[in-house]
Amino acid sequence: MKNQSNESEQKFQSVIESANDAIIVADQLGLVIQWNQGAEAIFGFSKKEVLGKNLDLIIPDRFKEAHRKGLERYYTSKSPSLMGKTLELTGCRKDGTEFPLELSLGSWETESGLYFSSIIRDISERKQTEEKINDLVYLDPLTKLPNRRLFYDRLSSILSQAKEDEQSFSLLFIDLDHFKLINDTFGHSIGDQLLIQATDRLQCNLSERDTVARLGGDEFVLILPQTDHNKAAAFAQDLQNIFNKPFYFSSEELFVSVSIGIGMFPNDGDTKEALIQSADIALYRVKEEGRNGFQFHTSEMNEIVARKSKLAMSLRKGLEYGEFDIHYQPQIDIKSGTIIGVEALARWTHSKMGKISPAEFIPLAEDTGAIIQIGEFVLREACKQNKAWQDAGLPPFRVAINISARQFSQTNLAEMIKDALEESGLEPKYLELELTESIIQGSKSAISMMQELKKMGIHLSIDDFGTGYSSLSYLKLFPIDTLKIDQYFTRNIQVDPKDAALVDTIIRMAHNLELNVIAEGVETSEQLEFLKVRHCDQAQGYYFNKPLPAEEIERIYRQLEGAQLLIQ
Repeated sequence: MKNQSNESEQKFQSVIESANDAIIVADQLGLVIQWNQGAEAIFGFSKKEVLGKNLDLIIPDRFKEAHRKGLERYYTSKSPSLMGKTLELTGCRKDGTEFPLELSLGSWETESGLYFSSIIRDISERKQTEEKINDLVYLDPLTKLPNRRLFYDRLSSILSQAKEDEQSFSLLFIDLDHFKLINDTFGHSIGDQLLIQATDRLQCNLSERDTVARLGGDEFVLILPQTDHNKAAAFAQDLQNIFNKPFYFSSEELFVSVSIGIGMFPNDGDTKEALIQSADIALYRVKEEGRNGFQFHTSEMNEIVARKSKLAMSLRKGLEYGEFDIHYQPQIDIKSGTIIGVEALARWTHSKMGKISPAEFIPLAEDTGAIIQIGEFVLREACKQNKAWQDAGLPPFRVAINISARQFSQTNLAEMIKDALEESGLEPKYLELELTESIIQGSKSAISMMQELKKMGIHLSIDDFGTGYSSLSYLKLFPIDTLKIDQYFTRNIQVDPKDAALVDTIIRMAHNLELNVIAEGVETSEQLEFLKVRHCDQAQGYYFNKPLPAEEIERIYRQLEGAQLLIQ
């Protein structure tokens, strides 16, 4: 029997020593009586160093007291609450480094006393893998901020706590102004660097309980627990001040402002969805008013957004139902007073809501993409109408059509214009396309596209000149025929010397570059006289005529006998 017992003991010891996991046995005092090679490998202590020593040798100092009390409690109560279970704890190696471990604990009692067995596994690699997976799931890879998923989790938690404590908190939606322009101008690498630096600025005034997350692109969101209206406003103002300082990238100095929309709990919503919508609506309002500011959500905003939502959904149906038509505003030769062209302008009469201002529906059409269908409708109808005027005996003149950024970026733009001309029978020289500065400056293929249009014989003009962001070098690079002075400058030439000087400069510069120049927004005889003295070529505005239906344009020609419009 003794030999069998020794043989069993040897087999048992062999199994214990061959295990990769640490197998440790300790008595009721916590003294180590068995320590295998797996324990040596994991903790760095040899068997000689630990036998007879207390087990708290491998326990971090901050947990030793809890371990001691746990042993005493078990010895007194014999409660098996932790026995047989797998626990995740923190261990301490010989060199003092800590690591995560997985522990399975067992116990037995003999005549000689109570014993504890511990099977311990180092789970450092598993934890690192879990953290990487967790980062992929919950953190934005570029900024390392919480992503949309983690933001929703934290918002749910803060919302529940705020309801329980009857505390208010604020939700701030933040966009970097004109971020797309920076991306397009300097490249996505600089754009990414900007987002990283912007993240640092967003975090600089945060407390531990605050949360900043990146929802995507240049969209960020802040949760500020236990803040009232005044604190939220002060925080938003501080944030704007922080962003007033320039960003530096190599030799480039960039100024990037922020737009902030604020929703307050519980006034602006007591659910995640309601709060998010409130902050988003407030942000939208800031953008509408020119960006670089902050707005709190108000009930009136809901009505505005509801109207915009309804109009946005009605845009395409409006085209299908024939609710859109075109009005034409005459363009006048200042010297002779004759009508030398018209600008085609889309008008919308909603079946239930009546006339919708272009200032309201054009931005919506841009946002929704419906501007492409509306633009094509205007192009085809205006070409047909101009040819119809010629066929009716009116002297031939150009019809000017605005081309949106979305239209200009379409690869089939030239083909669509060619189809419209062929379908209507209008000669290309009687079609003018108006492009904004931002369109041609923001498109890499702008030169080739404009050259293709010019080869077709189409007249090209720059609309709203003076409101762009880039240099004037494109005036000599692009095949432009006409500059249109933005109506804002025209209307102020009598009240603002700077605007008057700017208009005078644009006219002289255009003539030096052998470009035609037309002033928009002429409303008074004084404005017209100013332009006449400066030798501006053409003008349009309410002083002459508001945009008119097609039949009114024909009537004006007939009445003036040969298209002569006398300027008083």
